Amino acid sequence: MQIEPTKSSKIVIRASQGWAPLQLKELWEHRELLYFLTWRDVKVRYKQTVLGAAWAVLQPLTTMVVFTIFLGGFAKIPSDGIPYPLFTFCALLPWQLFATAMAEAGNSVVGSQNLITKVYFPRLVIPIAPVLAALVDFAIAFLILTVMMFYYGIRLTKAALVLPVLVLFAVCVALSVGLWLSALNVKYRDVRYTIPFLTQIWMFATPVAYPASLVPDKWKALYGVNPMVGVIEVFRWALLGSPPASLPMLGASVIVVVLMLIGGLYYFKRMEREFADVV
Repeated sequence: MQIEPTKSSKIVIRASQGWAPLQLKELWEHRELLYFLTWRDVKVRYKQTVLGAAWAVLQPLTTMVVFTIFLGGFAKIPSDGIPYPLFTFCALLPWQLFATAMAEAGNSVVGSQNLITKVYFPRLVIPIAPVLAALVDFAIAFLILTVMMFYYGIRLTKAALVLPVLVLFAVCVALSVGLWLSALNVKYRDVRYTIPFLTQIWMFATPVAYPASLVPDKWKALYGVNPMVGVIEVFRWALLGSPPASLPMLGASVIVVVLMLIGGLYYFKRMEREFADVV
C-alpha cells in the first residue's frame, strides 16, 4: 500500500502497483501493534487449557520419549556419542520453534480477516506476530534442556554464545516459509491442509532423530538446502559439543534462507493489496 499526504492534510491510501517497496519502516512505527498481536497469540494459545504453558514442554518431551524407545532403543540409531534422549531433545527445541511458527504464520492472514478488512496497518505484522509468540514456548522448553544437560553432566562452553544467532536464524527460516504460505493461503485455501503434511515430511528430512553424519559427504551440500539442517547441527554443536556442521552444508542453508526470506517479503507485499478483497 502507498500512503500519500494531500494538501488538505488528509491521508490517501492507494493500492500499490506491481512490485511495491517493502516499507519496513512501517513495522517500527507499528511496533506497539506487533507487541499486542504477539501477546494476544500467546494468551489465546493457552486460554482455557488445563496444562497451560506445560504444553510447550509436553510436546517435545513426549516426542523425545517415542524417539528414544523406538529409534534409539530398537533401531539403534547413532547419536554421535551423546545420550540419545538429550541428542533428540536438543534438536526438537529449534524444530518445534520452527514448526509452530511456520504453521501459525501460514494461517495468520486468513485467521485475521476481520482485522484486515476494517483498518489499515502494515500486513507484515500479522505473520510476524505468531513467529515471535513461538519464542515463548521455546524459552520454556529450553529450561528443561538445561536440567537434562545438568543430569547428564554436560556443561555450557563458549560455543553457547552463538545461540542467539541460531534462534534468530530459526525465526528467519520460519518467517520466510510462513510469508509464502500465508500469502498463498489467502488465494488457495487448501494450502492450510498441506501445512501439517509439509511439516511432517520436513521433519524426516531434518536430522532431528538422527545425526547428519549419516549423510554421505558428497550429498551434504544438497542436504543443506534444507535450512533447518544447519540450525539443528550447529545447535547441537553449541550446547552438546557434537561434531560441527560442514561448511558446504551451512553455506547452502544460509543462501537458501536469504533467498526465501527476501522473496517471501516481496511476494507477500505484492499480494497484500488483494487480501481485503479475497480473504
